[in-house]
Formats: sequence, C-alpha cells, structure tokens
Amino acid sequence: AGPWSRNAQLRPVVRNRSEADRLAALPGDVRPVIADLRVEAEVAGVFDDLTGDVDVIHAAGVIHPARVSDFTAVNVGGTRRVLKLAAAHGVRRLVHVSSNSPFGTNASSGDHFRVDEPYAPYYGYGRSKMEAELAVTDAVAGGLDAVIVRPPWFYGPHQPPRQTTFFTMVRKGLFPVFGDGSQSRSMVYVDNLVQGVLLSELVDTPAGGAWWIADARPYRVSEIVDTVGRALTDEGFEVRPNRARVPDVVGRLAETADALVQRTGRYHQQIHVLGEMNKNIACDIGAARTELGYEPAVELYEGMRSSIRWCVERGLEL
Repeated sequence: AGPWSRNAQLRPVVRNRSEADRLAALPGDVRPVIADLRVEAEVAGVFDDLTGDVDVIHAAGVIHPARVSDFTAVNVGGTRRVLKLAAAHGVRRLVHVSSNSPFGTNASSGDHFRVDEPYAPYYGYGRSKMEAELAVTDAVAGGLDAVIVRPPWFYGPHQPPRQTTFFTMVRKGLFPVFGDGSQSRSMVYVDNLVQGVLLSELVDTPAGGAWWIADARPYRVSEIVDTVGRALTDEGFEVRPNRARVPDVVGRLAETADALVQRTGRYHQQIHVLGEMNKNIACDIGAARTELGYEPAVELYEGMRSSIRWCVERGLEL
C-alpha cells in the first residue's frame, strides 16, 4: 500500500515458505504471499483484500532458468497477469523493473544507453524483458499508471549466489578479463536501486516513463575486478593477482555457443555469462537525475565491501 510510509503494508511475493518466513521477520507490516507468476489464480491471490492507495512494484522474473521457455512463461506471461490484475484493482501506480538486456550491448566503450534507446534484445532473456516492457506500454495505453526502471548488473547485500561466485573467482585470481579489460559496464548497488524504484513510484510523473537506474558512472571491467580485489583485501582476505586474461575470440565463441544452445530450448548460465563479458553495457542516468531527483549515494568500493561483509556475516564461503 502507498504512498510509501513507515506505516505501509508490504505484501512481497515469494516462491517458498523459507523466503516467506525470512521476510515476515522483518520490522514493519510485512505480509509475504507465496505465489507462482505462471498461475493466474495464485497471482490473483496477491491482490485479494487490497484497499486504499495501492502501488505495485513488479520486480519478479527469471534471469538464469533451466529452459528458454521459462523466460516467456515468467517474464512475459507473469508480467501480463500482474498488469491485468493491477488494472482491475485500480492500483495507484505500477513500477515495472526491467533490464539492460532488451537493448543489447553498446557499440563502443564510449556509448551509453539512453531512455529512448531502440530495442535490440540480447537472446532469450532480452526478448522476454522487451516483450514485458511492450506489455507495460500497452497497459499504459489502456489507462494504467505504470512506469519502467531499467537496472543493469546489480550487487550488494541479499545478492544471488552467482555474485558470491564472482567474489570467489576474483579472490583466487581466476575471473576472466577479456583483453585489457577496458569494456564499460554500468552497475547498481542495491540501495541505489531501491532509491530509484521508490522515486519512480512516488514522484509525480506521466504514466509510461522509463529511467535507467545505476551507479553514478560506468566502470571498466578491469576496474571492477581490481576494486573487488581491494575490497576483499581490506576485509581480511588473501587475494591472488588476477592473471586470467582471455582473448576476445573466446567471448565470440561463447556467444555463438550460447545462441546454439538457446535454439535447442536449453539454457546454460556459464556460457551465457562468458559470452557477455567482452561486451560494453553502459547506461546514462541523466533522465532519472533530472526527472526523479535520483542521486546514487554509493559507489563500487563501498558497495562491494558492504556486500562482502554481508556474505561473511552469513557464513558464506568466499
């Protein structure tokens, strides 16, 4: 419920009981609902008994599934179900959390995605998030007050396991850096992302707006690896020098393999990620700054140290 306040009721959607119990233990009026976005009746249950000013932040989706068909089932079908129910229940505003993947990759390290960037989806995930954005656009045309935020590579506390693996590879000096590592990558610390999502929810803007939400500037891949290594060192870890330099042809071969695997209906996370690592993926947050008052407060070193401490506190091996 909104507008956002300390007294608002939060109704997060989760997949299982352990997630529900973890969120229910948070301070405030948090009432998790277990639901599968592929099942309309379960999604409908999320909206039961909602009254007053209600906002929906739609961040649910799948990034690394077992099957390519899951992209469509969850990211497209799930979004359409949420949009339909939001319109039927007269929500005040819906914020759809998208991605950089509907826009592919930058042509060069100096190129940045802007809010009016044309679609050029990157394989199955990118196509699904593009179709989800188009569904939001259709819902806006039908009268729903909805907007879109587009975060790139996110990091920070509560990170997924793949980010912990990233730390381990950097600590062991094994993270693959293509060429000289000059590829440009936008990233977003979770607190910066939350700020951007809440601003897009609460700032009075026309329906249909879309903003890139990221850290203040893009980083070079070599800078990301060096900064994570320094953060790990400062948190007491022994970090080996990173000597995993990889020729660009390996990235091109991985991308070709990724395309071939996805054509069979399967998905392989490591091949997909390797195929992306020699690419430039950077965005321009100027519109979010101007229209929303967005100002990211956390940069890479501080955010990575916070993320490392979160892992250590939970006994995760780095």
